[in-house]
Amino acid sequence: MDRFQLCQALRAAGVPDAYYEIPGCTPGPRPVADRYFLEECGGRWVVGIHERGSREVLERFPDEDRACRWLHDRLTDEGPPPVPATPEEIDALLHDSDGIQRRAREEFERALAESRRRTHEGPAVDDGRTEPPPRP
Repeated sequence: MDRFQLCQALRAAGVPDAYYEIPGCTPGPRPVADRYFLEECGGRWVVGIHERGSREVLERFPDEDRACRWLHDRLTDEGPPPVPATPEEIDALLHDSDGIQRRAREEFERALAESRRRTHEGPAVDDGRTEPPPRP
């Protein structure tokens, strides 16, 4: 597969052009949004992510075919199918929505506090607490 065949395959699979940048294939100026890129670099092919104005190479390949197939797999993989909820899970969702929302808020507050602590104090340490720390 070459990059032109890759573009055709991605379009046929319904992958929006904004998700990738491939020389000679993607039309017009690129939006600012994050996207995968494919390019030849020093006789090798690289695939990476263009994110917030900088590029990070994810993989290097000896030929165009392997690089294109890798990128195609990344952009067309739908992930694992959803697992249906068990009757017990459905019952819990229907009868404990307040508890579920409360636990979600608590987990969010813990994560937010951890993020703030990391920002101000450096790496986080798991202290085993189940309650969120008091706000400063």
